Amino acid sequence: MTSTWVEPSNTATALLLLGRGSDPATERGVECPGDLPAPSDPDLVARAAAAKAALGTKVFVLGHHYQRDEVIQFADVTGDSFKLAREAAARPDAEYIVFCGVHFMAESADILTSDRQKVILPDLAAGCSMADMAVLSQVETAWDVLTELGVAADTVPVTYMNSSADIKGFVGRHGGVVCTSSNAKRALDWAFEQGQKVLFLPDQHLGRNTAVLEMGFSLDDCVLYDPHKPNGGLTPEQLRDAKMILWRGHCSVHGRFTLDSVNDVRERVPGVNVLVHPECRHEVVTAADQVGSTEYIIKTIEAAPAGSAWAVGTELNLVRRLALAHPDKQIMFLDRAVCYCSTMNRIDLPHLVWALEELVAGRVVNQITVDPDTARHARAALDQMLALPGA
Repeated sequence: MTSTWVEPSNTATALLLLGRGSDPATERGVECPGDLPAPSDPDLVARAAAAKAALGTKVFVLGHHYQRDEVIQFADVTGDSFKLAREAAARPDAEYIVFCGVHFMAESADILTSDRQKVILPDLAAGCSMADMAVLSQVETAWDVLTELGVAADTVPVTYMNSSADIKGFVGRHGGVVCTSSNAKRALDWAFEQGQKVLFLPDQHLGRNTAVLEMGFSLDDCVLYDPHKPNGGLTPEQLRDAKMILWRGHCSVHGRFTLDSVNDVRERVPGVNVLVHPECRHEVVTAADQVGSTEYIIKTIEAAPAGSAWAVGTELNLVRRLALAHPDKQIMFLDRAVCYCSTMNRIDLPHLVWALEELVAGRVVNQITVDPDTARHARAALDQMLALPGA
């Protein structure tokens, strides 16, 4: 059996890539005004290669798994956000770190690299809707609510890597820890050794799925804090009784997958294996055959036997790349509809060429810097993650 990749509708793809309109199937419609530059052409490929060669070892290009193929081809290392930040820190001789990902990832790279290194994000509009759902002022207000209830002292903040430097700094100041999708259980185990409850930021689904499916908590042990409502929309009793206080945030890509998506693909493809990311909704994760981080998904597909069928619930660029890399397996996107990550796709070849050629000319553009105080506290939360057992 061979994989068959069907290109999505040109109109739908263009709308999501250009950021025009919205995707109503997500938990919150994705809107991102503004146009991307013109499509890349062969001249841009040659220019990128020439600029990268001219910079030599002075530049180190990082490419997140969700990036376009046209960008990934120039990455020195590919991976998830934390792996890439650590790779940047492991290259102290590279004067320029060009991060092909989104804003919070470049911030983490700046926190973990030396002061002499400059981290560059080719397009400053490449953000993350999930990270934007937790704003420092909102989190500080939530902490004030917990303080007034007398439970803040027993609460340990834990933030997903997919959060801003401000939020990581807040967590570090309050004795918490950063986690990834692959070590969330280890981070929560540590947190519950320090306190009686956890404030989990900003992805409700990763927090809920880890607590319930891996740690034995019940759904009743989890409450959802909505920063747009007084006291998070919760009663004092709910906040006092909860073990997991989940922030009302989510990934707009992973949040679009539904139980209907799973049921539909099982009906269409007999014997299909459903493999999803833990940022997906609880009912999707419980209905899937396997659940894991981006790296886990890649390794699972690589190890799968020829002829097996896989419906993958994660970002479309990665699913498409896996399908093309493994033609002996049937690999498909879990949902029928197209959903690229519109902000990830803002890093395109025109932006990458511009950033590299400016560096060749001696001009540093789009440098990402985190202020020293925030960086110090965020680094403490990141270091605590690195100190976790088994990390």
